[in-house]
Amino acid sequence: MTELGLPAVRERRLPSRVGRRYLVRTFGCQMNEHDSERISGLFESDGMVPAVGVADADVVLLNTCCIRENADNRLYGNLGQLKAAKDERPDMRIMVSGCLAQKDRELVQSKAPWVDVVFGTHNLHRAITLLDRAEEWGPVTEVWDETASIDDVPSTLPARRETPHSAWVTVTIGCNNGCTFCIVPLVRGREISRRPADIVREVRQLASEGVVEVTLLGQNVNSYGRDLKIEGRRRAVFADLLRRVDEVEGVERIRFTSPHPKDIKEDVVLAMAESAAVCEQLHLPLQSGSASILKAMHRGYTPSRFLDKLRMAESIIPDLSTSTDVIVGFPGETDSDFQATLDLMAEARFDTAYMFVYSPRQGTPAATMADQVEPREASERFDRLVALQREITLEKNSALIGTTLSVLAEGPSRKDPEMASGRTRGNKIVHIPGSYEPGTFFNATVETAAPSHLMGRVAS
Repeated sequence: MTELGLPAVRERRLPSRVGRRYLVRTFGCQMNEHDSERISGLFESDGMVPAVGVADADVVLLNTCCIRENADNRLYGNLGQLKAAKDERPDMRIMVSGCLAQKDRELVQSKAPWVDVVFGTHNLHRAITLLDRAEEWGPVTEVWDETASIDDVPSTLPARRETPHSAWVTVTIGCNNGCTFCIVPLVRGREISRRPADIVREVRQLASEGVVEVTLLGQNVNSYGRDLKIEGRRRAVFADLLRRVDEVEGVERIRFTSPHPKDIKEDVVLAMAESAAVCEQLHLPLQSGSASILKAMHRGYTPSRFLDKLRMAESIIPDLSTSTDVIVGFPGETDSDFQATLDLMAEARFDTAYMFVYSPRQGTPAATMADQVEPREASERFDRLVALQREITLEKNSALIGTTLSVLAEGPSRKDPEMASGRTRGNKIVHIPGSYEPGTFFNATVETAAPSHLMGRVAS
């Protein structure tokens, strides 16, 4: 018997899935995107091939997110549409994975009993086993518990990447921080670091497959390795990891996301500056420019301390491109709190920012805080912040006119197939006339700038 009380699945006696079609739909962050790549890789290792859409899919998987307010509605809206398809084709299998599945597994079963498999954030490697169980024994649910450790999470899984030249590499899962607005610790658990040798081995394998750009992923990459005993003692090792990945031959660009401002130290920035492949780009989530709001968020830093960290990084890497996250309308945010955010954003002058209106998530402390900001007021503040950041971004992009930048080709522009799109080391999108093979590098001279992109020509 298994831990679910089901007979153990022996050597498969189910019909072969070779040639059957799968469809994966992803909601949420880069971690979810990478999880979907690995689930797709598992499906293909089982003989399945990608479907064009629901109409020709034998297996449909929804990889869910629960960070945003409408995540639940998106999931159940999609499941409602899938019910009609399954009514027509009862042999279709529907699977739900990810953060919302981890948090609301019983609710998913209750509201959508036509779902065959529900599984969580740490057991995606069991997708094929759970699909086998569902086909032999009926609907099945399996999620992780608080006892999960590094030994429960496979280091490397097959992945089907949408961009053959670029890859995500997970370095940590989970988070030990207690930000009052964030549900990640509840759905991804305590922080677990992968072993450095396993990460480097995966990057080497990716490089051998033609990958030239890797992005190291974690909820807080700065704290990577604190749960590992390396050289007989506990210490921060993310700077060491950057240097080791930089040594992998064939990898031309290394990025990472996301660091936590309270944890980033000079050793990491020095490793960035001294590692040739690590890009001159830093994403440093601010969340608010108000000291009282940052305290209510449990962020662990003050506005002045945040600026100190930012200026330290810019002094070590003079051509550093920076980005941030900002939440508008957090409970208790006053006009003066919001003005403090505007003032700090004007002083910091990020190249770009990802800005959001606060939305309460059940299970987080902020959801029950007093003084929730009225939606109309939060929306007005959001519009003001976006306008300020667009102005700053345009100014910073315009300063690049006349410069020549190294660009990694990504393919044709989505809006104009006669133009090629690529990305600089600073993570800025560049459009140029012509066609260039994705994954190749060229130098481009910037001719015009917009808030969202640069326009240029290939340097002669």
